Amino acid sequence: MGTEIRTFTSLKDLTEYLANQTAQYKSLYEDYSQWLGTLLRDLEGAHKSDEWFQKSAAALKNIKAAAKKPAESAEKGKKGGKGKEESCWVQSGDIQISYTDQGQSEILFEAIEKIKAKIQETDKFKLTVQQLARLGLGTTINYIVYFEEDIPKKIVLKPKANGKGDDIFKFITELSVPAFYNFAST
Repeated sequence: MGTEIRTFTSLKDLTEYLANQTAQYKSLYEDYSQWLGTLLRDLEGAHKSDEWFQKSAAALKNIKAAAKKPAESAEKGKKGGKGKEESCWVQSGDIQISYTDQGQSEILFEAIEKIKAKIQETDKFKLTVQQLARLGLGTTINYIVYFEEDIPKKIVLKPKANGKGDDIFKFITELSVPAFYNFAST
């Protein structure tokens, strides 16, 4: 989606939305990790001695180990593997094009790292929402959330206008009904 603003009427709705987002990101993370693992296993015979392949294989092992603990090692592995990026990518306008196996493995690593960052950012935001729940904020508040690149970045707490809307409706009704009866009696 990119950048958007969403309004949630309760913390429960917001929490459910964040849980669904996280589940989707984790599913993508797993799918891309498996795709990368399959790709590297398939390419092992042809590229086993290539430096980029060895770095990619090491980074994949770090990604799998990092799934259980905070991962910075996968990023280090990828950054080390970028040394030959110039040789496998051709600039065409605003787009980089590659026809190599190395290019395919690089985009998979990049996607995996970005998805992992989204998971971590969403988890941090979920902790903030849990803190709001502990404050006892109820259903009288709307939660307006600003999303940037599908990651919640800011939240505005806005009191709901339910009671005020009812008063306005009652006020209009009280004015309009007597006027109708006065008009009818003439």
